[in-house]
Amino acid sequence: MSDKNVKKTVYKLLLVTAGMFAFGYALVPLYRVYCDLTGRGSNRAVSETVAGMSEVDDSRLVTVVFDTNTRDIPWTFKAERHKTKVRPGELSEAVFTVENRSARTVTGRAIPSVSPVQAGVYLSKMDCFCFSEQVLAPGESREMQVRFLVDADLPERFSSMTLSYTFFDVGDRAASGTQAAEKAES
Repeated sequence: MSDKNVKKTVYKLLLVTAGMFAFGYALVPLYRVYCDLTGRGSNRAVSETVAGMSEVDDSRLVTVVFDTNTRDIPWTFKAERHKTKVRPGELSEAVFTVENRSARTVTGRAIPSVSPVQAGVYLSKMDCFCFSEQVLAPGESREMQVRFLVDADLPERFSSMTLSYTFFDVGDRAASGTQAAEKAES
């Protein structure tokens, strides 16, 4: 292979790499545009419309237990109420509080899960703090809401479910990128 072909191949590979990086970097703003256009995400007007279309099952109540956890993040995180009873098909809301106990600004992300897993497909979050990262200054505390709907088609065998959130420290990405570059140079 000649030097000219090698240079051409390296140039193409660098171009592809730069394109992949740019695409990955643009995914978050593109997803937000997609959510705005389709009404997905945290659009309250859409969530109220969806809730209004759902048939409310007045014949039963489902217990929703709220479980809060933290992993590698100096925050106190808890639900205002440990559990609530909801009517399937009715829009409900739960309030959570979070406090940064550290002396630094911390960025966290909540990862939700539903148990039992089979009941998870019947729970829809219309508006949730878990849709975006939360940034708390040292000592700052905040109330956060989740608006959710338990589908009226939830099978009778599920009389309760647990909505669990775990907050993770997502760190300072700019600082971690700089540190990674410094490690690579040494």
